[in-house]
Amino acid sequence: MSMIRTIALTAAASGALALAGCGSQEAGTRDQVRAVGSSTVYPFAKAVAESLAKADPSIKSPIIESTGTGAGMKLFCAGVGAQFPDIANASRRMKKSEFADCQKSGVKDIVEIQVGLDGVAFAEAQNGPGFALSPEDVYKALAKTPYGKPQTAKTWKDVNPSLPAEPILVYGPPSTSGTRDALKELILTKGCDENAEMKALKDGDKDRHDKVCGDVRDDGAYVDAGENDNLIVQKIEANPKAIGIFGFSYLEENEGRIKGLTMKGVTPTYATISDFSYPGARPLYIYVKKAHLKAIPGLAGFVTEWSKLWSKDGVLAKLGMVVAPDDVLAASAKAVNDLPVLDGAELK
Repeated sequence: MSMIRTIALTAAASGALALAGCGSQEAGTRDQVRAVGSSTVYPFAKAVAESLAKADPSIKSPIIESTGTGAGMKLFCAGVGAQFPDIANASRRMKKSEFADCQKSGVKDIVEIQVGLDGVAFAEAQNGPGFALSPEDVYKALAKTPYGKPQTAKTWKDVNPSLPAEPILVYGPPSTSGTRDALKELILTKGCDENAEMKALKDGDKDRHDKVCGDVRDDGAYVDAGENDNLIVQKIEANPKAIGIFGFSYLEENEGRIKGLTMKGVTPTYATISDFSYPGARPLYIYVKKAHLKAIPGLAGFVTEWSKLWSKDGVLAKLGMVVAPDDVLAASAKAVNDLPVLDGAELK
């Protein structure tokens, strides 16, 4: 009998006892894994769930919910027990504030595992005007108060004379999405900090810097398309003058319908994301509630299953995940085996 099967059967037998003893939370049992979080990680997590169910029919296929990274973290950090998720999928690293919320709710032992890479991709229709963007262009176009001043840009040409005189219309992720957080951190803030005054503001008034550099305009030029990245693909396909923002995997999945835009002259590709030459490259994570490992049937197996599928020729790569560098994969495999507890001191 395999180690995974043994763990699953042991967990099934002891689940009620273990979860009933999880602090003062509502007692109860659950006979399948529940993961919440990132819409970008969602298709990969679904593939891992399906692979586990095929490998061991005695384990119920895990429930995977696409809530967005931020909303997923809230659910994950709400407590320990059967009514709370076992895993948070994330398209960015857990925030220090989220870690603190977890600790307050009794979610003490959290395991962080980087499962791969992705990119914040910008795309247009196949017959689009051919935008060539930079983080500074995107910041000037999408900031609510660029450099602390009212937003007046109506067209891309207003932002940069070399860009087309097309109206600024961008379909992108909501504030609950890890893709939106990555957009802010990897593109908007970097574009904002090209300005020396803004870069200095970061040291003098961090809160104001975060607001001026990260708040997105709400006058209709940026359209919150929810957690459904497929909807963004449909929107820009139907409107050649619009731009969409989503995870690279969706760009790759729809390459016959839409095309990626360059960022500082670099096209989003598997290669440019894996070597981080593309400005929007980012790591993808899963966060595991260690207190649930022995209580929820299949949870240990589900975590292990990720490590079986994330290789360069694995299932996840075929679905569009960018495989992490070898040293990162080695560290992630070690984390799957050792399940080290996350130290919140290193979070931002």
